[in-house]
Amino acid sequence: MLKGKKIVIGITGSIAAYKIPLLIRLLKKEGADVHVVCTPDALHFVTPLTLSVVAETPVLTKPFNEEDGSWHSHVELGISADLMLIAPASANTMAKMCAGIADNLLLTIWLAARCPVFFAPAMDLDMYRHHTTQRNIQTLCSMGNILIEPKEGELASGLCGEGRMEEPEAILGFIQQHFRSQHDFAGKRVLISAGPTREPIDPVRFLSNHSTGKMGYALATTLANRGAEVHLVSGPVDLRINHPNVQVMPVNTASEMFDACVALAKQADLIIMTAAVADYKPAHPASEKIKKSERDKLSLSLEPNPDILECLGKNKRENQLVVGFALETHNEIDFARQKLYNKQADLIVLNSLNDSGAGFATDTNKVTLLDKENAVTELPLMLKNEVAEKIANRLLELLGNKSVTGSELAPE
Repeated sequence: MLKGKKIVIGITGSIAAYKIPLLIRLLKKEGADVHVVCTPDALHFVTPLTLSVVAETPVLTKPFNEEDGSWHSHVELGISADLMLIAPASANTMAKMCAGIADNLLLTIWLAARCPVFFAPAMDLDMYRHHTTQRNIQTLCSMGNILIEPKEGELASGLCGEGRMEEPEAILGFIQQHFRSQHDFAGKRVLISAGPTREPIDPVRFLSNHSTGKMGYALATTLANRGAEVHLVSGPVDLRINHPNVQVMPVNTASEMFDACVALAKQADLIIMTAAVADYKPAHPASEKIKKSERDKLSLSLEPNPDILECLGKNKRENQLVVGFALETHNEIDFARQKLYNKQADLIVLNSLNDSGAGFATDTNKVTLLDKENAVTELPLMLKNEVAEKIANRLLELLGNKSVTGSELAPE
């Protein structure tokens, strides 16, 4: 499975670096082409000689060799890699990644990387639990990096708790699973809507909502990584996505989103409507800015926007899947099930604003999946990129892929 795959391993300054030679050996046994990059602090814990012997490639620590003047291109490594793994990922390195600091070769390669990037944190219990570390982990995940969570166990300090880097055999399993799933959506064309819409009141004001688009962008990244051709119709958000399999179509209003989705739906195998579309819009938006004197008793006349999910559900082709999202505040399951049938969707992903850590503007989400067979699958709170993977697994089931079992959706 890993034969010929170019894997760049970045090692940072953590005692858990002693596990990496074994991981490299396991990767080499699977046929991987392994390249190792160390931060200066990593060399306190593991030697370049050991790493180069097991990797069978030179270990890089600096952008250039001071003895012969040769240059190690961080761009070439970042572009050519099939996967990058930063393990162990120290608190210091993760903070630099979040800030875009590139003061060593490893970080410059990460900034240039176009491949999926996994990171495996390792540090003492209190460092791992610190709110800045947790914030940085969430930030890295929201940027598309893939977390390999540390486990509880005995730490170098003698304490016992979270912060112990995952074992080499388990990390190998994560990498194998990534390449196994890399093509399970190959040949599938996916339409995703994300973010809010904005309905103009006048040239400077609009009606909108709190959606950030994070869940939709996470789904677009996940499905693209797994081989799908993704068309992402996005309302105005502060997110960017750089993936060769994702084409972004920016829109502003619900009507613009409706037109784009209807046009793209004709060729889509899978339609996922995550966008928070405004239900109503001003019937008569002003062509000029409304002045304060005119606003003293301002009233707005609203008219309904087109229902995108309902239109796509009622007009779906045979073998075309339609997925909707529902955000509710009460009677959540009943309203979600009603939406499932009214919109003629195949799956509804339910959010509740009553769940802490779920809903708008968070890096985490807690969802429940409801399908037409009355199956209800409640997932625990997890990062949105992890939620996207779970949803993708369920979609494979609905598309008829028997290789994914229901156990993969079970809460962990």
